[in-house]
Amino acid sequence: MIKRTDEYYMGLALKLALKAKGKTSPNPLVGSLVVKAGRIVGRGFHAKAGLAHAEIIALDKAGNKAKGATLYVTLEPCAHTGRTAPCVNRIIESGIKEVVVGMIDPNPLNNGRGLMLLKQRNIKVRAGFLEDQLKKINESFIKYITTRIPFVTVKVGQSLDGRIATRTGDSKWITSDKSRSFAHKLRQDYDAIMVGVNTVLRDNPRLNSWFSPKKLIKIIIDSNLSTPENSDIFSGDAQVIIITLPSRPGQETENRKHLAAKARILEVKEKSGQINLRDALKKLAQLQISNIIVEGGGTLIGSLFDEKLVDKVLFFISPKIIGGKDAVSSVMGAGVKHVSQAIKLHDLKIRRFDEEFLIEARVG
Repeated sequence: MIKRTDEYYMGLALKLALKAKGKTSPNPLVGSLVVKAGRIVGRGFHAKAGLAHAEIIALDKAGNKAKGATLYVTLEPCAHTGRTAPCVNRIIESGIKEVVVGMIDPNPLNNGRGLMLLKQRNIKVRAGFLEDQLKKINESFIKYITTRIPFVTVKVGQSLDGRIATRTGDSKWITSDKSRSFAHKLRQDYDAIMVGVNTVLRDNPRLNSWFSPKKLIKIIIDSNLSTPENSDIFSGDAQVIIITLPSRPGQETENRKHLAAKARILEVKEKSGQINLRDALKKLAQLQISNIIVEGGGTLIGSLFDEKLVDKVLFFISPKIIGGKDAVSSVMGAGVKHVSQAIKLHDLKIRRFDEEFLIEARVG
């Protein structure tokens, strides 16, 4: 018989939270249970920003059985008004006697306030269960809510010698169908997909997902607005954002007018004659984009590493050698001067797709 500890119930709440993976941004993934006399009498998870929070759904399902019960919730209940009313008010009204929380809410608007209000109403509170696991499933939310910068994942499909295209620009296809299929599934976990203009010019990608009706926002880093207006990236009805430098008087080109009819033109600060990527990410966060997957090219990816803006990497490695000093590398930019300054990866996971490998890791 399974021993039903706090960790057991929190584990069930975590599984509930994951049912909405990729759907709650900019909100976190949250699951909740109402337990009375060893029986689960209510369960819920937050399905989408603007909809009821996990605790409220669990309490609704529990009904009168919530009185005197224990509420398990993966994230501290909110005490502020956002898209919905504060959850602590409903918890207090329900007659819950104890609240067990997985992790404290990192949102500065809450961050312990919810627990304090519950304690003030003589509700027993305990916190810190499966915290490491919960932080991992909400890593994007934590980065976004504490720094107001989106969580950035770099995804690369490269040869064994680190090339994403030959010296002639040919890149189709370095990785296998199986690897690319898995990469498309990964897109469903993100709000937006970003590429540099050179990738648009060279590969003319659609940047759609094969498996999901979810429409990722498509972002192009294009300082000179050289994206062709007939690019495939404009196919479908997903929003396209082109990040560029501020225009100067007399610079209003026909192409800019055409692009403005198809995409949102987002002007950002300049840094050494190029787009200030940190400012770009801050402005994207203001649009409630909490996480981004970057899929090329080497120049953009290298610049993101140079600016220390990458949080996670996904490198699909194919056992092929392309060679050539003029072939396109997966990570370009300025790079580091000394090996001792190399960017260190941790929490490595390796997955195999026939003869290819996926290396997933955190940066820092």
